[in-house]
Amino acid sequence: MKLNFELKQFQLKETFSIAYGNYNTREALLVELSHQNSKGYGECVAIDYYQIHLQDFILKLKEVQSKIESQKLIHPKEFFTFLLTLNLHSFLLSALDCAYWDLFGKLENKSFIELNTLPAENLVESSITISVGNIEDQIRKIEKSNWNHFKVKCRGLNKNNVEKLLNLNKNTALDSNASFTEEDCIWLQENPEIQKFSYLEQPRPVHQYKILNKKASANWMADEDCQNIDSLEEIFPYYKSINIKLLKCGGLTPALKMINKARELEYKIMIGCMTESSVGISAGCVLAGLADYCDLDGANLIANDYASGNFVENGKIILSHQPGLGIKIK
Repeated sequence: MKLNFELKQFQLKETFSIAYGNYNTREALLVELSHQNSKGYGECVAIDYYQIHLQDFILKLKEVQSKIESQKLIHPKEFFTFLLTLNLHSFLLSALDCAYWDLFGKLENKSFIELNTLPAENLVESSITISVGNIEDQIRKIEKSNWNHFKVKCRGLNKNNVEKLLNLNKNTALDSNASFTEEDCIWLQENPEIQKFSYLEQPRPVHQYKILNKKASANWMADEDCQNIDSLEEIFPYYKSINIKLLKCGGLTPALKMINKARELEYKIMIGCMTESSVGISAGCVLAGLADYCDLDGANLIANDYASGNFVENGKIILSHQPGLGIKIK
């Protein structure tokens, strides 16, 4: 098996504005695992508020490259057990895990969905992100869109804006990226109208969730507070829903375990993403049949997608049913 990797630069179609900052570009690290004439792909992206530095990942890959390349072809779940011995950051772990599933499926001529006997029909639709901005501009974008589900970003709570969004009678969610105060959260969860939002994501900074009441009106959803399977029981009294992102939890292999555990605890589950190309989005899409919500619009936000595979069109998740994750590099 051969390992290759290279840096990629994304140009965003428009400025991506969230409570953490404004972004016009993203940098990604494309990971390729190959054997014979088959190639599998994974990806991780640089996210400043996660302190992700791709040059550190490149140094780590060079350090472990010979160990990875000397591995025999084994089942992906066994390969993941091997990856855990390498002390990798979850973002890099995810890129390698996804690349191996893609390669393995291509060698076996079976899709990830076939290999794991996953549902692939009647998939929930993905939301599209509406960046932080003037509320009238946000509403205009929603009304002009061909999508049916919207995740509206905000920086702090504006009660008038909340009322305007609820009056749209659209399928909307609210994501403050940890910018709500405790007082904001109390007002939201005590307001019966708030249950019209499909969910309210990561209202408070990490670990500051004990003000949340999961039995109240708001469908609180954990993002940064839910990094991996170990988070689930700790946050259970406070959150109804969780956002599972492959880069956070370490890839498809741990995501499957996390989904099973979350179902046991009766969480609602969203499969989410960062601002990723079709490499990362193709991996997320294969889990859509296990989700209550999807937020897989990452590749739709970038102007220079360098891959194809599973994709999202006006919110509808289109599975390629090709071997592995179906990823091809343009």
